[in-house]
Amino acid sequence: MNDDVLRVEGREGETAPSSNRPGVWREVWRDTMGRVGILTLLGILVTIFLGPVIFPFDGQSFGASATSILQAPTGSHWMGTTELGQDVFRQFLLGGRISLYVGVSATVIAMVLGAGLGLVSGYYAGWRDTVLMRITDFFLVLPTLPLIIVLAALFGQSILITSLVIGLTSWPQTARIIRSQVLSLRERPLVMRVRSLGAGDWRIMSRHILPNVTPLIFANLVLVLSGSILAQAALAFLGLGDPVQVSWGTMLHNAFNSGAMSSGAWWYTLTPGVGIVIMVLAFSLIGHALDRVMNPLRRGAR
Repeated sequence: MNDDVLRVEGREGETAPSSNRPGVWREVWRDTMGRVGILTLLGILVTIFLGPVIFPFDGQSFGASATSILQAPTGSHWMGTTELGQDVFRQFLLGGRISLYVGVSATVIAMVLGAGLGLVSGYYAGWRDTVLMRITDFFLVLPTLPLIIVLAALFGQSILITSLVIGLTSWPQTARIIRSQVLSLRERPLVMRVRSLGAGDWRIMSRHILPNVTPLIFANLVLVLSGSILAQAALAFLGLGDPVQVSWGTMLHNAFNSGAMSSGAWWYTLTPGVGIVIMVLAFSLIGHALDRVMNPLRRGAR
């Protein structure tokens, strides 16, 4: 029986193009939005990861005099100093790593949870689908940002807790999207054929269902990532981020509390604010380009 299943799979495999296929990224590169997003993201990654190595000044050292507090940009401090005399540019470089780390970690959690629930719900249908979708609907109607704030206030302010909180509140939309696709895939002739030949549920889901929804997961991942970075910045700005690790949101929080705007220290808020906007924009552009390339319904909408 298993030999028959293998022959059917080898002869009539129905899998969608993988997101790792070189042609997919060539299509994304040809797309104007995708090309701009990729170049912007590469510039950000090079800056935040190589910047601290190239530029020697220390963002955590404190100024020795009152004149170094909230100092405007100079040759020695390219983006000015903080209320404690620390270098803003160096903090910007280090803070970008934390913002990206939390965003990526939260997105992985959201994708694993959302894709897993969507796959199980769509494949099995019946009472399991009903229960899982009611849970999903419950999280969908909840106001996301207030929920994240409450959970962060309850469970702590470490980077790990922040990543978990954002990830556990960002999965419902992914679950809905994957479920709708799986409901269609499970009725395809190949799936019904290999099931009649004795293939188990795990084999069908891993060999025939999951490869078809992987491009959809990948495209949605990039879009969720931008939202996770924004959520982390919002939490840190509200004082619910890790006080030990400086992120772009933490920089905005410190600038607001120190009265940087009222004192005319525009560089303190502008630097992390622009960083957040550019990073989110880069991921959003790449995500939309991937969606147009991988989604058959949108391939003509270039």
